[in-house]
Amino acid sequence: MKPQSSRRQWMAQTLGLAGVGLTSACAAASAAAADSKSVFTSDPFTLGVASGWPTEQGAVIWTRLAPQPMQDNAGLDPVAITVRWELTEEGGTSPVQSGTLDALPQWAHSVRVELKGLKPHRVYRYRFMCAGAVSPQGQFRTAPAADQAQSLRLVFASCQQYEQGFFGAWRHAVADSPDLVAFLGDYIYESSWGRNHVRKHDAGVPQTLEAYRRRHALYRGDPDLQAAHAACAWLPTWDDHEVENDYANDLSERGTPPDRFLLRRAAAYQAYFEHMPLPWSMAPKGPSMPIFGTLDWGAMVRLHLIDVRQYRSPQACSAPGFAGSRVVGNDCLALADPSRTMLGAEQEAWLTRAFVSSKARWNLLAQQTLISRADMKPGPEQAWWTDGWDGYPLARRRLLEMVRGSGAANPVALGGDVHIFYAGELHEDPDRPGDKPAMVEFVGGSITSQARAQSRIDSMLAESPQLKYGEGRFRGYGLMQIDSGRARVTMRGIDDPSRIDTGVRDLRSFEVRDGIGRLEG
Repeated sequence: MKPQSSRRQWMAQTLGLAGVGLTSACAAASAAAADSKSVFTSDPFTLGVASGWPTEQGAVIWTRLAPQPMQDNAGLDPVAITVRWELTEEGGTSPVQSGTLDALPQWAHSVRVELKGLKPHRVYRYRFMCAGAVSPQGQFRTAPAADQAQSLRLVFASCQQYEQGFFGAWRHAVADSPDLVAFLGDYIYESSWGRNHVRKHDAGVPQTLEAYRRRHALYRGDPDLQAAHAACAWLPTWDDHEVENDYANDLSERGTPPDRFLLRRAAAYQAYFEHMPLPWSMAPKGPSMPIFGTLDWGAMVRLHLIDVRQYRSPQACSAPGFAGSRVVGNDCLALADPSRTMLGAEQEAWLTRAFVSSKARWNLLAQQTLISRADMKPGPEQAWWTDGWDGYPLARRRLLEMVRGSGAANPVALGGDVHIFYAGELHEDPDRPGDKPAMVEFVGGSITSQARAQSRIDSMLAESPQLKYGEGRFRGYGLMQIDSGRARVTMRGIDDPSRIDTGVRDLRSFEVRDGIGRLEG
């Protein structure tokens, strides 16, 4: 479902988000760089560097000039500033590629370079320079060639509420030496909630482009998060808190009129794009941003990244004009409506083509939340949380039937959102499971965001036989190692999110063997 009329009205109401006039400062910045004199009064690379979406011949590299990141415009005048970049191959000292580009004020002086012409499965290092200032160094590995079956080491993570803990989990993730990070949503939180805060957000709930920029800058300022971005390429997707809790398409949980909410969504989407290593093909156009896509890791893995937030139908049995989650029983008739969708018709069709065409040995569905049915009510009655896939049971069935029917090898779903480590097996009809599941599923806990009590998780597990494991007492991430014979997933839990120097432990490990498609461990 796409609110086209609302978007047309949005376009008619405002073109101001990107309508900043430009006065080029390129010559001044270049002259200052030549004289080794900075035009900045402080470090412009306070938000670090990042890379993303690696292919066998390239990747996206990113930075943002922000000498005063918590000020409007990050302390910069609304002029273009020239930035130079350099790329070296691991073990080399001379740049193999370099260039310049303008950091433009309408994109918050962020820059992204879409690299091409690189060698497959090689480590490259990069940095940015501007007017005498030099960024930290980042690195990434290009994907293997299409005919190479190279192993993949993947961290998957989500949900990093800034106030509820330090980002020490990322320090341990870096030490695990992943090839890629799949971040599955809730990179920032727009709202303050939870208990025992260890630090505070910069201000109230963001509504404007500048406010969302400041919130991203606050999170990006964390040194452990910066180190994780610098260590390897990321594949980021969003969930709800990058805009507003539990929003659905053009509906706000607060009942904001859709036209006004789309203005806010446009601001949030632009700020998200400005702070992520995404290709220009994903750039937002007003309140629309095409963030779903596939990435092939040679012949071994195809990753399918999807968006369950932007195109979904409203949550079941919500009040008219409102989004928002509830726990409902089977008397909520909307649950049985086959027209309701999590992905939208266009994305469903694209995902079907991506699975059908995949020749990879493993197929990972990187999405935001728990897919498995999770009965929230003990006893014979049943209750479902409407913001997750349980609120869209027929859309879930279509998804699982598509995956099985596609013939794609070794499908595995990854998720986040619920702040709990889960492992389970997914069947099209949970009441009549077959001999082999349509997919195996793993949910990677949360970096910091707090979970419900373990006693409630245990009660839900007793009612939900598809789920084989659930742990909510630890924060952390999932670590996945894939080779030709198996995929091994280790749930990594940190000891104490209130400590910057927290330790980490392996909570549980599971295996999925090639061609078997069952959860073992």
